[in-house]
Parts: sequence; structure tokens; C-alpha cells
Amino acid sequence: MADHGHRNINIPFLRESTDPYEFLQIVYNPNDDTLTRHIHFPCSNLENDNSNLPFSAKDIPLNTHHKTWLRLYKPTTTSPHKLPLILYFHGGGFILGSAVDSIYHDFCGRLATELPAVVVSVEYRLAPENRLPAAYEDAEEAIKWVREQAIMNEENKGEGWLRELADFSNCYLMGISAGGNIVYHAALRCLPFDLKPVQIVGLILSDACFSRVERSGSEMRLANDKIVPLAASDMVWELSLPRGADRDHEYSNQTVGSLGRWEKIGWGGRCFVSARGGDPLVDRELEVARMMEREGVKVKVWCEEGGFHGEELFDPAKTSAFMVHLKQFIYSPNVA
Repeated sequence: MADHGHRNINIPFLRESTDPYEFLQIVYNPNDDTLTRHIHFPCSNLENDNSNLPFSAKDIPLNTHHKTWLRLYKPTTTSPHKLPLILYFHGGGFILGSAVDSIYHDFCGRLATELPAVVVSVEYRLAPENRLPAAYEDAEEAIKWVREQAIMNEENKGEGWLRELADFSNCYLMGISAGGNIVYHAALRCLPFDLKPVQIVGLILSDACFSRVERSGSEMRLANDKIVPLAASDMVWELSLPRGADRDHEYSNQTVGSLGRWEKIGWGGRCFVSARGGDPLVDRELEVARMMEREGVKVKVWCEEGGFHGEELFDPAKTSAFMVHLKQFIYSPNVA
């Protein structure tokens, strides 16, 4: 269905249309700033999961008022050592997607199994019902929840899986597409503060979503992309940014609000940036990587020629290649 220099990959919920509403399968209700979502992603409800899977998963409430929650993953095999802890943020352009979607559930299961790691997938609030910075606030709350578990762990309390398996001194924030943007902003919000005993040692940005009013070269070149057409990308920002804001808002344009902030924070961690040459968002993502590097962050970029946005979620071979690079980043201290 999408062939950007690779074999065709079937993405069953994708709809080809030049109309962004039809492409996204949404109806906007301006009176109350809500969406009617007609797109239906395959879901993974835990009660239907196969007990023979190489990982276990369970759901935990985060904020009942906001209806946010966490899905925890652990490998079924035992490890003699504590495992890295990854907070994962799904994609969907801030307006679609859920931690229950099979593409994210299966991917987090592979993270837990193949790295291995303890994974916490965050169900955050969506726009436009909850416009940015709501998702950033939910990410902050998830990070604080992990810190609470780490503090309780010192008294042999807290969430059992994390107490038994997670290395709180080896934590990563990871996100794909809009989730990568959430990771970036959540890190800027949280890293200046004392999170001990939690240590966020790395960020993982995969096809991260950034934009500006001025078009990038990759946006112009790939304006009619089958995965992220320019009209749909613009619509996503219009629905997720604060009302009245354009794409030069600090949430979408990293040069507006975050320029100089990484240097000021003086964070000593590392960042892994995964990008695709066939992704319309690639130029802006690489700009972010270069800016972070200039400001003292140790950045490792893996950018493939061709490919398409979110490729590692849909192509098992690309998932395997991604896991190899990610495992090297996490388990090799000399990388980046």
C-alpha cells in the first residue's frame, strides 16, 4: 500500500484521499471542539491475550479524572539483572491512537522481550478535546508516577513488576511520531527538577513530529505522501495546538521555545533519533537532533534512505533492524 523504496506494506486502516478529514477519517465538531472518529484500529485487550506470548502486560490507572492509565510490560523470561525502564508514548498526531492499539501493544511487547526491558506505555489525553499541553502534562504525571514507585521501592513497596525488575537509575523516554514530540517536551519540563531516585539517562525519538509555517524540503518533496500527506499533517497541528496558534508555536517549532534550553539544563544524557528519508517529517526531526547536539546533548542518529513514517510498526523486518540499533544504544554506554 505504501511503497517508498521498499516492498508494499499493508496498512489496513489507511485511506487514500486528498481531503484531510477523509484521510484521517474524522469529523470536526466546532461547537464543542471535539472529533467524531470513524477510524478503527485493531485493539489488544488483555483478557484476550495469548498466555503463550513471550511477555506479560497489565493496566494500571494513572489519573482517573483525566481517564489516563498505563500499560506495563515485562518479559516472561527471568533476568539476573534489573532491566532498563522505558516510558513509551504512542503516535497518532495527538488526535488519534491509544495504548491498546495492536500496533503499539505488539511493539511494546517486542521491546520488553527483545531488548529486554520493562515498558510503561502511557495512555494520554487526545486533542482537540484536550489540546496541547495536555499530553505533555500527562507525560509529566507518568514520570512522577515512576518516581513515586522508585521511592516506595526503597521501602519494599510500590508496583510489584517495577520493584522486582526495573532499574530506576536506567530510565528512558521513548515515543514515535507525536509521541516523539511528547518525549521532547516532557523531558524539557522534567529534567531541570530532581527526579531521584529515578534517572532519565536517554531519550528515544522515532519519526518525531515537528513543524513550522515555513515548509521544509522534505515536506515539499513528499507533499502527497501516502502515510503523512501535507494536508493531513497541517490539519493535525490545527487540531492539537492551542486555539489560534499556528505551526510556529513552541510546541511544534523547536526554535521558538526550546532554543538554548538543553544547554541551560546541562543534562548529561543521550538521545537516539530514528528517521526515514522517505518521511515528510524527516528534515524537521534532523534539525531537532542537530540543535540538541549543538547544545551539548549526546545524539545518535540512525537515518535510513527511503522508508516511510512509522515504518518499524508495520514492517517486521524493519522492526528487527530498529531493535538492533536501539539495543546497541541502550546496552552500549559508549554509543552516542
